[in-house]
Amino acid sequence: MNVFVDTSIWSLAWRRDRPESSAGARLLEEALQRGDMVVTTGLVLQELLQGFRGPKQRMRIIDALSTLPLIPPDRGDHIAAADLRNQCRRKGIQIGTIDALLAQLCIRHELLMLTADVDFERIAALTPLRLAGLRP
Repeated sequence: MNVFVDTSIWSLAWRRDRPESSAGARLLEEALQRGDMVVTTGLVLQELLQGFRGPKQRMRIIDALSTLPLIPPDRGDHIAAADLRNQCRRKGIQIGTIDALLAQLCIRHELLMLTADVDFERIAALTPLRLAGLRP
């Protein structure tokens, strides 16, 4: 299984006070243990680095994500993400620019997205986006 892990799951997985019932963090651990391909993109790395404080946490994030394949968006991804965002907006669903781009990367690369962000459930209801552990 090829999995794209959203910022929300990494944040949950690295919290000291993580609830034991965190299904997303558990799914991430299982994917890593199985040897599934787990990928990321620069935006997730950036969001994580912006959200954590201190040099130790910064290095932990950089080290952990440096072992994962990094998928960069290209011009076509940005165009398709804008179309995806507009499609959702026409259906009454507002999504952010970054979320649209992350969803587009998953769709193009046929990746399951692992996320705790309910906005992606709304996107998946209208697009080919597949969510790990949530939708087949």
